[in-house]
Amino acid sequence: MNLRGLISVSGKPGLFKLVGKNKSGFILESLDEQKVKIIVSMATSKIASLEDITVFTSDADLKLVAIFERMKDAKSIPDTKVMDSNSLHTFFGEVAPQYDNERVYLSDIKKIINWFNIIKELPLFTEEAPEPLSDDSLVSTNEMGKKPDTQAHSEKQKPTKAAAKSATRLSQKSK
Repeated sequence: MNLRGLISVSGKPGLFKLVGKNKSGFILESLDEQKVKIIVSMATSKIASLEDITVFTSDADLKLVAIFERMKDAKSIPDTKVMDSNSLHTFFGEVAPQYDNERVYLSDIKKIINWFNIIKELPLFTEEAPEPLSDDSLVSTNEMGKKPDTQAHSEKQKPTKAAAKSATRLSQKSK
């Protein structure tokens, strides 16, 4: 299951897909039928990547991906609007064994079930998760995740006027 690029924004219902980035924040597209694009500022909004979300357990934290995998194998997913709190806690105990009842609230359980219902029809749901990015790959890839074209960045390119002036000033100062 590939949850990379799926985002939850506090105060906004549903889930979003990360489309791009600009100087004021992130550009997100809703996963519902309307495909609304919004710009979310990191300074004013709290966003969370589904890939990084964990649930408290009595032992160690459990990744959301593992819970979704177990939910995929469940016979039926409860409707959060119809089921009572005891039934939802029972179901969640089956898909997230040893979850911490005191730190995982009913609202969290409902949110996770609703997220599952949103993404279960997406192609990302059956797609394998990509390998985590290493520090080396972050340096060697551009914003779009592509390797830079080595020919375009060769020494044969003419430097910009500003770069040429800076180089001239530096060489004059060193003399």
